[in-house]
Amino acid sequence: MKTSHRIFITAFGLSAMFQPAMAADSLAEAFSQGESDLSFRYRFELVDQDNFNKDANASTLRTRLNYQTDTFNGFSFFIEADNVMEVFADNYNAGGGNTPNNGQYPVVADPTGTELNQAWINYAFNDSSHLKVGRQRIILDNQRFVGGVGWRQNEQTYDAVSFNSHIAESQLFLSYIENVNRIFGDDVAAGDHDNQTFLANWSNKWQDKHQLTVYYYNIDNQDAADFSTVTFGASFKTHWPIADNKFTFSAEFATQSDAHNNPVNYDADYMHIDLGLALQHVTFFGGYELLAGDDNQAGAAFRTPLATLHAFNGWADQFLTTPDAGLEDTFVGAKGDIEGFAWQVKYHQFNADSGSGDFGNELDFSVAKKLNKNFSALLKTAQYDADDIKANTNKYWIMLSANF
Repeated sequence: MKTSHRIFITAFGLSAMFQPAMAADSLAEAFSQGESDLSFRYRFELVDQDNFNKDANASTLRTRLNYQTDTFNGFSFFIEADNVMEVFADNYNAGGGNTPNNGQYPVVADPTGTELNQAWINYAFNDSSHLKVGRQRIILDNQRFVGGVGWRQNEQTYDAVSFNSHIAESQLFLSYIENVNRIFGDDVAAGDHDNQTFLANWSNKWQDKHQLTVYYYNIDNQDAADFSTVTFGASFKTHWPIADNKFTFSAEFATQSDAHNNPVNYDADYMHIDLGLALQHVTFFGGYELLAGDDNQAGAAFRTPLATLHAFNGWADQFLTTPDAGLEDTFVGAKGDIEGFAWQVKYHQFNADSGSGDFGNELDFSVAKKLNKNFSALLKTAQYDADDIKANTNKYWIMLSANF
């Protein structure tokens, strides 16, 4: 019997030991009192990349519809479907083998299609602990190691069994993953990875300002052997007031090794340090991130195959795969809000961890505005200047979102 099936049966057995509150008086009432949501997200993405003769122009619309029942005897059900379609312009490479005839264009990883994004059953043992079985979103911490890649039109979700317990100021998350539904979609092999992966994440807060997190991620990817790794790490976050302002600090360290079917024998470290100063109208921040590598051994660099990668190492997405020599990312930036316009600017300097390679620099800028209760807009750009590797890349985005 598969592990997920055993855990699912155990959930029903444990239900007799707990007394969760009943929100609905019957199963029929649980469905009739359920809630649905409909959202639309239109995005135009332009990519000007020096090593391609043509620019990519991707104009896509994502439509998302979901429904969640009320809770009955501790159980609730959720289902969500997405459709991504091209509108106006489709001159781009969707990546992962989705558009084999569009290799003359840079990659914009937004393939078209309709998919079941989520479908899960949740059992609440009590107000603080629950078990979820099925296709689900998993987002841990800042998504550096495990996330949903929500920036892309087709989200990354997981066929998994997950347990989450929040007691006092401590939180424990455990999950067994059988399949990763990646952003490239079910129509290509790159979009559907069979797994036997285990995730464990524990955190604790105290004094309303300190947080310690410890995690262990054992990834066994049956379809992409170089993704199979074991990672163990910890992070610490804190803040303290300076007059009317706030200073923030966070530090994280992890170690990783090859595992299971990975053909490369290696060990690599990860480090991330963040500093921030929040003033009345603007926050200044800076930091350093290291993904260790070895320029003398191919494939021996630290990797994060389940991460929301777009959020790290520059929005131009030039380092979705860590170079063999590793990556050092030193960054500074500022963000704020001016009369409802949320803005951010960030500068990156990229270097090799092993050897003396200069990987270039990048400047990112975005501004977002919530137009009213249902509509919002975003303008965003990334300017990457290459050096020893890659090619000069400029990206521009216009995005409009509607939620009902």
